[in-house]
This record gives sequence, structure tokens and C-alpha cells, in this order.
Amino acid sequence: MSNILEQDYTTAASRADDSTTTLFLGFIIDDEHFAVEISNIKEIIGVQRFAYVPQTENFIKGIFNLRGDIVPVIDVRLRFMKPEKEYTDETCIVVVIYQDYILGLIVDAILGVYPIKSEMISAPPSANLNYQNQFVKNVGRCDDGIKLLLDLERLIF
Repeated sequence: MSNILEQDYTTAASRADDSTTTLFLGFIIDDEHFAVEISNIKEIIGVQRFAYVPQTENFIKGIFNLRGDIVPVIDVRLRFMKPEKEYTDETCIVVVIYQDYILGLIVDAILGVYPIKSEMISAPPSANLNYQNQFVKNVGRCDDGIKLLLDLERLIF
């Protein structure tokens, strides 16, 4: 993680004073705030050059070598059926580990690390408002507003 994120993590971890608090990494897709449990984060890196893999879904940007691990990369924006956007200096890859899979998630920008108490996490609204709702596991409320907590299993598979 970058120095700023390490400081953010240290600050958030010190505020996570009990076992009912979980740390989440927040990021942006369009103007919407999403988050993934920090325990699933391996690292955050800049956008890499990918090797194209034929006959894959359009949201799979390819694969790259991360210190010996071959990592497939999903553009979360495209997975959510959002229009493609040119990558900027803020665009990055969040490398996640889920079960035995290592996967890169391209996000528009990182927001920071957020401690969210279990009582501040609730199920998403039952209304099927849009396509990306199928990837939202829960909704977390924190000092910085609402974060849509992603279901990595649904996002990956």
C-alpha cells in the first residue's frame, strides 16, 4: 500500500477498538462508493500492461504477472455495465485474494480505509434497482457516508 494508505490503515485500525469492527477499503466507481473487507486485500498497484485473453467477457481486461503470480484483471466499471472510461493517475488495481483466487480489480480511485462496526452494516434494500445491486452484499454506514460492501464471490464468478 502507499504511505498515505498505510497511515489511513493505521488510523482506522486504532479506531477499530473491538471485535465488532471490520476494516474496509473504500473505492469509487463513477460517483458511487464501494468497499471490500481489508482482509481480502493483498495490495494496491498502478494499472499494468495486460496480456489479452481471447474469448473472455469484455470486463476481463487480461492477465499480468505479479511477482510470479498470474493475475486476471476485471475492470469493475465494465463488470457493473458502466461505460468504459480512460484510465487516469487515480485509476488503480486492487489485488484481492478470495478463497484460493488472486484477482485484480480496476477501480476509478481509492477512498481510504474505513472501520465499520457490525451494527452499522445492514442488508441492501430488497428492491432490484440496477444491475450492480447483484454484487452488493451489504451496506455499511460510517462517518464518511454509505459504502456499498461488495460480494467478491458474485463479482468474481
